[in-house]
Amino acid sequence: MLFAALTWQVAGHGPLRTLDERLGRTLAAAGDIPSGLAEFFADLGNTVVALPVLLVVMVWTGWRGRQRWLREREGEQGGAEAAGGPAPVRWWLPPLAAGLALAAVPALVVPLKLWLARPGPPQMAGGAHDGFYPSGHGATAAVAYGVAALLLTRGRVRGQRRLRLRLRRRLRIGNDNGNGMDARWGVPAAAVALSVAVTVAVALLNVGVGIGLVRRGYHWPLDVLGGWCLAGVLLAVWCAVCDRWAGGGDRAVRQEAGDAAGPGGT
Repeated sequence: MLFAALTWQVAGHGPLRTLDERLGRTLAAAGDIPSGLAEFFADLGNTVVALPVLLVVMVWTGWRGRQRWLREREGEQGGAEAAGGPAPVRWWLPPLAAGLALAAVPALVVPLKLWLARPGPPQMAGGAHDGFYPSGHGATAAVAYGVAALLLTRGRVRGQRRLRLRLRRRLRIGNDNGNGMDARWGVPAAAVALSVAVTVAVALLNVGVGIGLVRRGYHWPLDVLGGWCLAGVLLAVWCAVCDRWAGGGDRAVRQEAGDAAGPGGT
């Protein structure tokens, strides 16, 4: 909805576009942010930088996922899991979907740029670029670093949830909250803190990329915001795909939580 409203303002030369260009010129001329620092953050949205970072995380989390899947399969063969236990995790799906999410960025951004053909800031006048809305650098950074953070944190937290809930189901220890665990899910506080820290770091990094793009005169502010909106959609699709088909998602965790609570449990 937000992306549609922004696109409508950009395409229709609405009042928001006028304010956006005024703000963009002001930020580009501001000397409070060093141009070198702004250039550094703007470059983080380049595919040459973002893609290798995501590839490293994809390989790492894929390997860890496969190792975890092998351990679970060995446990099932040894009788450690009941017949109605969780389905084997498709360890390859989250990294694969992450790569496809990043590949979808140019497939969405380029046609929109060509269709809207929004002129860029004065610093980009006379360049070879066709259209500036939405920002490909902004969308690339948000998707690449965002999905990398999700790969690193979601699997870890959910693995801890499932392990704790299985122990509760087997031992029937009830809602014991005396070991530094979250009362509802049984997630170690360290895992929650790590997830929050990574999320905040990625959010700040993307804010830096957006400010850098505007400060260097590569994009208008609405270009960056539009790229973030597209990235939000792609990240939401990634989460939905992994929850639905990767195995061990929120539904599996909730099911195990109900089993662990037992009859009359909450």
